[in-house]
Amino acid sequence: MARHAVRRRTRKQVLPITGTLIATALLAVASTAPAQAAPDQRVTSRGVVIPAFYTPPKKLPKKNGTLIRTERLPLAVTLSGVDGPLPGRATRLMYKSTDANGKPVAVTGAYLEPTKAWRGKGPRPLVALGAGTMGQGDQCAPSFALEKPILVEGETMSVGYEDVAVYRLLSQGVAVVVTDYVGLGATDRLHTYAERFDQAHALLDAVRAAFRLPRTSLTAKSPVGLYGYSQGGGASAAAAELKARYAPEIRLAGTYAGAPPADLAKVIRGIDGSALAGALGWSINGLVQNNPELRRFVNEHVNAKGKAALKDLSTMCVGDAIFGYAFARSGQWTKDGRSLSAIIAATPAVRKVLARERLGSLRPSGPVRVATGVLDDIVPHGQARRLAADWCARGAKVTYQPVNLPNLGDKLLTNHFAPLLTDQSAAISWLTDRLHGKPARSNCAAVPKRP
Repeated sequence: MARHAVRRRTRKQVLPITGTLIATALLAVASTAPAQAAPDQRVTSRGVVIPAFYTPPKKLPKKNGTLIRTERLPLAVTLSGVDGPLPGRATRLMYKSTDANGKPVAVTGAYLEPTKAWRGKGPRPLVALGAGTMGQGDQCAPSFALEKPILVEGETMSVGYEDVAVYRLLSQGVAVVVTDYVGLGATDRLHTYAERFDQAHALLDAVRAAFRLPRTSLTAKSPVGLYGYSQGGGASAAAAELKARYAPEIRLAGTYAGAPPADLAKVIRGIDGSALAGALGWSINGLVQNNPELRRFVNEHVNAKGKAALKDLSTMCVGDAIFGYAFARSGQWTKDGRSLSAIIAATPAVRKVLARERLGSLRPSGPVRVATGVLDDIVPHGQARRLAADWCARGAKVTYQPVNLPNLGDKLLTNHFAPLLTDQSAAISWLTDRLHGKPARSNCAAVPKRP
């Protein structure tokens, strides 16, 4: 499904931003990097003009991870008493990757060089960060969120909550590369939300692009970590599984996969009727983008209201989707009133696609840490726990961490979001230990006894 050159939607209100999200979003930073030429083209998404940098060229390089263009990325916040931007210098990236269908694709993102020294032995390490769910509109791209952590512009609202994790890693002297994923930011196609292969390739090729960027402190021996929560947890998990065959040269020290959507069939059931029900549309849009044969499924089962929602959601960020579609039931979008999960269960072609997307069929490279909120009802706890168990059964070195918190409200997103914040310090500590060369301990033997 190609993007239109101009896309506008109308909203009468903007979703209120909670104090927690505001505090989270304000932790972005500013810097310098050399600029290269970008085409003089503009795309508008929900009233936000996407810079020409994000328009891919017609011809792409052959080698994955090759830089297509770079430019200085001005980050949002500096603090007094710090020599230069806090806590690093950033470069906007466009690099070549390969999509799930084996075709070349341009992906955007950002590299951040810390101002703080690395205190560990050996060269400065790199962490590739896959952001959690940001939306499907180009204006929702994580690299945008580093520049504008709170975006309330045109007809959209987005919050860069992942900036906190980026800051924490930079403050440890760890370099960070952030991917915008396939089609998020880059204006030539729709973002293939939560698609296993696209996400893994984009994250691994972001690592390759970072190592090819001139004038960084990285060396060929720099260890690499993968970090992600929610959508990002699925991306880091998929990248750990596919690294051996797709990017064997990467020196992967460890992977953190928080609340990974390992089984999309169960995740679709979890988000139906929730505050993040709009993610149903992103999932369907993304699956159709990479699997055109599923367009027949949409045409046969989705009604006019549902098709309008899919089109509307294709340019929305999380804030827009919560405002417009919170607690929507997918039965409202289908011709016979059945839920999408019920229709998927009865449709072999869709089941086959979702089975291909399921994580856990391959042994991940290196040690992994899987964390999941026990009461998470958006990205259901059970399927994330199953991923840890599947990896254990394949001989992986797994640290499984169930996050026990009180019930903060069914289907409100809070049971999913809270573990991101409460477990983040432990997750980053675990990952930086791997970057320091400390061996990981597996607790696979205890997984059957843990919630």
